Amino acid sequence: MKFYSADYILPVHAQPIRNGVVAVAPDKSIYRLYGPDHPELAGKPVEQFRGIIVPGFINAHCHLELSHLRGEIPRGRGLVAFISEVRQPKGSARTRLSAMEAADQEMEANGIVAVGDHVNSTVSAAVKRHSNLYYHTFAEIICFEPDKARLKFRESMHICEEFEPRRSSVTPHAPYSVAKEIFRYLKALPGDNLISIHNQETEEENEFYRYGTGRFVEFYKELGRSIEFFNARSRSSVQSIGPLLPRDNRILFVHNTYTTPKDFNAIERLGRQVTWCFCPNANLYIENRLPRVMQFYYQGLTVALGTDSLASNDKLCILSELKTLHRAFPELELAKTIQWATLNGARFLGIDHTFGTLEPGKKPGLNLITNTHGQLLTSESEVRKLV
Repeated sequence: MKFYSADYILPVHAQPIRNGVVAVAPDKSIYRLYGPDHPELAGKPVEQFRGIIVPGFINAHCHLELSHLRGEIPRGRGLVAFISEVRQPKGSARTRLSAMEAADQEMEANGIVAVGDHVNSTVSAAVKRHSNLYYHTFAEIICFEPDKARLKFRESMHICEEFEPRRSSVTPHAPYSVAKEIFRYLKALPGDNLISIHNQETEEENEFYRYGTGRFVEFYKELGRSIEFFNARSRSSVQSIGPLLPRDNRILFVHNTYTTPKDFNAIERLGRQVTWCFCPNANLYIENRLPRVMQFYYQGLTVALGTDSLASNDKLCILSELKTLHRAFPELELAKTIQWATLNGARFLGIDHTFGTLEPGKKPGLNLITNTHGQLLTSESEVRKLV
């Protein structure tokens, strides 16, 4: 048995414990949490740390296969320009593989224990097979033309098969990149097919759905894609696609940079199983804007955190995302945002029986956040993986 103590322990499922101790069994499972000076700790070799102990982090949204693009795409040019850059082939197969392996190791070193990862191919399968992290792979469907919907859906299903026996599912990429026929096929899948869809990462997406105008129209022309099938709905993108999403599947809306209370209230009324995912550093990288975080916070919505890819981020580190959020929104309470960084992502991925909280019997990993001030993060805060 190993015993770890810090200024605070944030179990997530329970109140913070000042000067608490967490006991970890030889199989890395949580044995018990103790308050300070508990009689059972007498004579035990307790490792003392300054800082805050939390469960391992859940990276709810990533694109491992874009890791070779670190530093390659200019900042602040907007999503449409970013997509155009990502589509340009860069790097050899060996370069891409090495970059994915390094990114996987970087996430582990930064205290991440599980990842929701988006793919458009099978190139990351070998890395995931040898990884110490838990991966759920989302095979993105990108399909503009209704007459190709069945073919694209089947292709994504085949990609999923290449990631077995690890968990995988098919998902629409974004409202602006899939025909509505795709949603009909999704409804035929079982309820354990998780859906993770990019949402309102740019205001251009809302303009396209409301009026059928904007930069996406020009983007499709450049691609030579006909969008004659598309009808503007005079509503935001998420309000337009919400009724098309299956009722029995858990849904992750990712980014939500331009999502309003009117939007999330409309989705809540539909009765879907929704988690809202923020990737703040990627939002700043691409659009130089953060979501309306405090409106989600005060509404009590279920929020998870992701890093997005190294094409749109300098590092794959959930603590870095937390620091960005707390710097921009000092009203946030760390005990709440740690839940965003751990339990909420684990629940969406269906792995909260193992990850997400410091409950006895679980194996969530153990992180130490150093250079803190009480229960506050500082600009110097760092993460150290203990277990």
